[in-house]
Amino acid sequence: MSAQLQENIAKAEGYLARFKENTLGHYINGEWTLGQGETFDNTTPFDQSFLGKVAAATEADVNAACEAAEAAAAEWAATPGAERRKILHRLGDELEKRAEEIAMVESMDCGQAIRFMRQAAVRGAANFRFFADQAPEARNGLSLHQQEHTNYTVRNPIGPVAVITPWNTPFMLSTWKIAPALAAGCTVVHKPAELSPLTASILAECAEAAGLPKGVWNMVNGFGAVAGKTLTEHPAIKAVALVGDSATGKLIQAQTASTLKRLHLELGGKNPVIVFDDADFDRALDAVVFMIYSLNGQRCTSSSRLLVQSGIKDKFLAALKERVANIKVGHPLDPATEVGPLVHTGHYDKVTSYFEIAKQDGATVAVGGKSLRDEMGPGNFVTPTLFVEAKNSMRIAQEEIFGPVLTAIEFETEEEAVKLANETIYGLAGYIWTSNTGRAMRMADKVEAGMLWVNSENNRNLPSPFGGVKMSGIGRDGGDWSFDFYMETKNVCIAHDTHRVPVLGR
Repeated sequence: MSAQLQENIAKAEGYLARFKENTLGHYINGEWTLGQGETFDNTTPFDQSFLGKVAAATEADVNAACEAAEAAAAEWAATPGAERRKILHRLGDELEKRAEEIAMVESMDCGQAIRFMRQAAVRGAANFRFFADQAPEARNGLSLHQQEHTNYTVRNPIGPVAVITPWNTPFMLSTWKIAPALAAGCTVVHKPAELSPLTASILAECAEAAGLPKGVWNMVNGFGAVAGKTLTEHPAIKAVALVGDSATGKLIQAQTASTLKRLHLELGGKNPVIVFDDADFDRALDAVVFMIYSLNGQRCTSSSRLLVQSGIKDKFLAALKERVANIKVGHPLDPATEVGPLVHTGHYDKVTSYFEIAKQDGATVAVGGKSLRDEMGPGNFVTPTLFVEAKNSMRIAQEEIFGPVLTAIEFETEEEAVKLANETIYGLAGYIWTSNTGRAMRMADKVEAGMLWVNSENNRNLPSPFGGVKMSGIGRDGGDWSFDFYMETKNVCIAHDTHRVPVLGR
């Protein structure tokens, strides 16, 4: 064990001690409470050891959070945008003060390598600062002049909103959803994933330290069947923003139907990365490896299907096999680790089941395809895996595995690449590697996805729209698209007193 790993483990134990010693509760109306429900154990995927007890919210607990958000909504909506900007900038400052704590807690809670989590607080702070700077103009709309009327639009915060976030990169994704809601003037009830709840509590503490008024930010822990369902069905909640899988999206869509809530669903993907013969070989190889094996492959925008043109296939796959076999699996707090343990035993079982499924379907396991528990103990460790000689009809090419597993499929022509890319129920993201500008433009037009990157890995741009099509979701985040979701647009038409008013019955 390296000296740096030993030091990191010691620091992490210090940060985690309070969670192990005290039950993690809910943050409702500016107060911490254990609520009225039972507790459940939270464990680390590194070795299944105990990280603490977490309170599971009851219907009454969720109702209290929703009522607090409703009571605080009018005052927060009326708070000038310039004041909201100051508070959210202070919140960004609080996050950066606790950057090391956030990174280490997140790594041990969900198994992500510390090399990726070190930027979690910085990215979270950037989310708050970006949307904070938009807050003073969030209400602004359009001016539409006609000869005898002038129309203008104005936006108002929609009211209390529910934010439901996943377990894969819980801290960053929570800030990505909550920051624009607060900047828009909405109050929030946040339900983090039960598998990785710890950093959500740190977020709530930072919000309190930044001076966010009571009731503006509320957080409840628990399970979807009770806490999630009560939250999405509550009449005070005017919109639900979810990051999760498509099955959860379907449930929430049904649960919100009776109250006609606005929905933003950021769901699953089976994203293609398309590598043409004329691609920059080394850059494409780096991007292919990074976009599926970083973050343990537990990333909604992971490029989990490699479509590689026949002229470059053998050379590209040979280089890819070497790189995948060289990826370091290890302790999430080890700076050298590139892939850590999968988030939970249930998810580990799901991912490892595809190793046999691939063989049954006729694909070849070129690298990996096995558990590492015999070598590394009881943690949820698996080998980075590469399937080759696959067909697009196979389950490994159609189903979201959500782990460090890549399926490679050969294609001959541009038209075949488009066909293969689009033959999926999903449509979140896609990646195209070619030196032919015309081809890049044609592919960008034809590939069915909410987001496409050409000759790049997933490059994050906060003002740009983020979201998917088909079973990958509804709606867009980012820039003004976020404000359109969290705000209602009102049109006002003012006459110039020159038009003829129709007359009846005079």
